[in-house]
Amino acid sequence: MRRVLALAFVAAVSLAILPNSAQAQSRPQEGGQNADGSPSQTRQRARTLPLGRQANVGPCPIVRVLYDAARYVELADNRALAANVGYTGEIEGVTSDCRYRDDDPIVVDTNMLFTLGKGPSAEGDGRTYRYWVAVTSRDTAVLAKQYFDLPVQFDGEDRTSVSESQTIVIPRANAQTSGANFEILIGFDVTPEMAEFNRVGSRFCVDATGTSPGTCINR
Repeated sequence: MRRVLALAFVAAVSLAILPNSAQAQSRPQEGGQNADGSPSQTRQRARTLPLGRQANVGPCPIVRVLYDAARYVELADNRALAANVGYTGEIEGVTSDCRYRDDDPIVVDTNMLFTLGKGPSAEGDGRTYRYWVAVTSRDTAVLAKQYFDLPVQFDGEDRTSVSESQTIVIPRANAQTSGANFEILIGFDVTPEMAEFNRVGSRFCVDATGTSPGTCINR
């Protein structure tokens, strides 16, 4: 499913400017010359663009999954045992591409792969997960954050995979504002306990005796 997240207010935010971003993207890679003075193959190849595609005026924003929210693990009584596992999820990967020229907004297309599961404590054959997409000014403030529902039916199985697409539109203050000023983060809507479980690299234990109170740690 493709959805659109538009940041209408970002154009008013004061941004760090990369004045040479346009030149850096459009300038061909440095290379030598052939004996007859013509550009070398390296430089000729750098000028070649895919059909129907113009070069962006700057780099794309970085898109990544926030580690603390990359997994969703429900645990009964917050005990990390296999028998206590309810619904689970993991963001397996994200691919992205962007486009912007002149003073156009930055349009980022993303595709996310979710792997979802249900354990012994799960009730029912379906679950609506929740995840978020946030746009930040690199290493500083969150500019926008939006939540999305991800309804999943397991159809009698214990796991399934779902692909989601998002289009993020980021207005720019001016034509010199580069995509390098922004970062896009993705994660599940998790509880503080789930975030800590992810942060320390925990995995649930298989308790063959029914007496183990411990948590498996895999760092």
